[in-house]
Amino acid sequence: MPPYDAAYAVAARLADRGHRAYFAGGCVRDRLLDIEPFDYDIATSATPEEIRAVFRSARGVGESFGVMLVRLGGRTVEVATFRAEGGYEDGRRPSRVDFSDAEHDAKRRDFSINGLFEDPRTGEVIDFVDGRKDLERRILRAIEDPDRRMDEDRLRTLRAARFAARFALSVDPATERAVVRFAHDLKGVSRERVGAEVRRMMEHATRATAAGLIERWELDEGCLGEVASSGSLEALAALPRQAAFVASLAAWRFDRQGRNPTAGHGSWSHTLALSNRDADDFADAMETVVEIELSWSSLSVSARKRLAARRTIGESLAVLGARRPQFGSEVVQSIRELGEIHGGIAPQPFVTGVDLIGLGERPGPQFKGFLDGLYDMQLDGRLTDRAAALDEARRRVALRKI
Repeated sequence: MPPYDAAYAVAARLADRGHRAYFAGGCVRDRLLDIEPFDYDIATSATPEEIRAVFRSARGVGESFGVMLVRLGGRTVEVATFRAEGGYEDGRRPSRVDFSDAEHDAKRRDFSINGLFEDPRTGEVIDFVDGRKDLERRILRAIEDPDRRMDEDRLRTLRAARFAARFALSVDPATERAVVRFAHDLKGVSRERVGAEVRRMMEHATRATAAGLIERWELDEGCLGEVASSGSLEALAALPRQAAFVASLAAWRFDRQGRNPTAGHGSWSHTLALSNRDADDFADAMETVVEIELSWSSLSVSARKRLAARRTIGESLAVLGARRPQFGSEVVQSIRELGEIHGGIAPQPFVTGVDLIGLGERPGPQFKGFLDGLYDMQLDGRLTDRAAALDEARRRVALRKI
């Protein structure tokens, strides 16, 4: 079932039981901008107990906050009770939640463009915060008191950069001043939340605009653990629209750190709470770009093939092309040509560790170097079949025993 159909069915069933149920927040904003939402959230007058009475399979993920998940048609729809919130004591969560009405629920949200509701059955947009007007004027504005909104949840300073960039919005001056005032408090937000927000920005085509706002508002200390960029955002801006997260992060690192992006890159892995896989790929992509830029013309065929076979070669080439378009195109063409000779970029080795053991070689520190040497000869085209490779292996084993 498509996301819209699932959410509509959930809202309709709640309405049939006498509850108000609206599409809420980002999905309404996106529909007004003619963007198809990835998912739909529902805000309702029904309490968690009443939601569970309508949907027996509903489960609470933040039941004290009135948030339930309803599974329908193979989709999971988030359904939240209208609520008003007390003060925020930790810069993230409200100290108290009171179930309320649609108007109070709208006014507790971050920005006016995210404080909109839509009645699914009539298509009426319910707007208590002038969010529709702000969308039409292309303005990002905090709801009511900007300082209070930023103080409630410091991640909103970073979200301001994402929304302004993604939807090409100018920022209301009072909202911008509040973002700058609370920028340094971003350091107190959990690394996982910060990392997830930066990922959303880096995965979108407006990544360079978002990064520019982060730097202008001095949010980089809070989200990257460092201040001041060494240059422009040319590489980040030149990436393909669909560039992967790791490529975007690597390009941003090059823009900020110049020709030595790998120095201290681990701090980003920590401050953005990257997974082990992403942290490894982030480092590998930068190292690959540096190695290609410094050494490609002097590398042997086998060394070029080994670089081209790296897991992050796609991300590395995207960054290389953004930094040095002509050279990047030459490297891409060279890799295509390498794929057409001597079995391709990463053929199966003619000789394996099992073969070496069968020839009397004992596993040890030298084992990998032995296999690498034979494989390099294969990649270079000096060994063209398994029989020749085994003969070379026998010769090398015999020489080692002399």
